[in-house]
Amino acid sequence: MTEATVPSAATSSEAIRGWLLDRVAYYLECPSAEVDAGVQLAELGLDSVYALNLCGDVEDHFGLAVEPTMAWDHPTIEAMTAYLAAELAA
Repeated sequence: MTEATVPSAATSSEAIRGWLLDRVAYYLECPSAEVDAGVQLAELGLDSVYALNLCGDVEDHFGLAVEPTMAWDHPTIEAMTAYLAAELAA
């Protein structure tokens, strides 16, 4: 991946977290303000189909290949944000 693929501002932890909050809120059909980034995605009500869809969304948006188990390996938005920020910085 090159910097031209995803601008650096879009890969800041804050931008990643906001994007993840918006995507999870979309799947849960609720406002992003109601999504707690520190609660496990399963506890929020995100099922395995949506978790896999979220992995595909990450790949499409950030141009980064992720394992289909990403949502289980990093089960909160906070954990996923840290993981993605580190992967994008590498």
